[in-house]
Amino acid sequence: MDRTSTTIAVRDYRPTDVDALMALFRTAVIQVARRDYTEAQVRAWAGRMDRARWLERLAARPTFVAEVGGQPAGFSDLEPDGHIDMLFVHADHQGRGVASALFDHILGRAKAAGLGRLYTEASLTARPFFERRGFTVIAAQDVPVAGEVLRNFRMERVL
Repeated sequence: MDRTSTTIAVRDYRPTDVDALMALFRTAVIQVARRDYTEAQVRAWAGRMDRARWLERLAARPTFVAEVGGQPAGFSDLEPDGHIDMLFVHADHQGRGVASALFDHILGRAKAAGLGRLYTEASLTARPFFERRGFTVIAAQDVPVAGEVLRNFRMERVL
């Protein structure tokens, strides 16, 4: 796919998106995060697939879906206090501007809401993306997930 011709549209999440976003999350973790985490860590992380919990979680805060060709290519959220809990891009759409489009949307929303900062817990895989967007590492942390321990980074960007 030609990067220059890819149109990325960011829209608000709809409950009918849940299955596609769960599949996107699973694919992103298994195929993309594998370069930074062990097989056991990736399986533990991707195994968190309770549909009812996902429906609740996605509806609990503003969540955004990036579409390419009318299909979900990524998603993210923004909690009222500036926390970005999730930002995932499908393995087939890595490096094509999907994460940037989502982040630009979040940044616009944050500024419109008058937020003073954005913060996240970035995976090893996502850390460089956030650093390129002005986030700094506050602390590394090791998080237990289904019997495995995953390293991530508390990061923030002052707006």
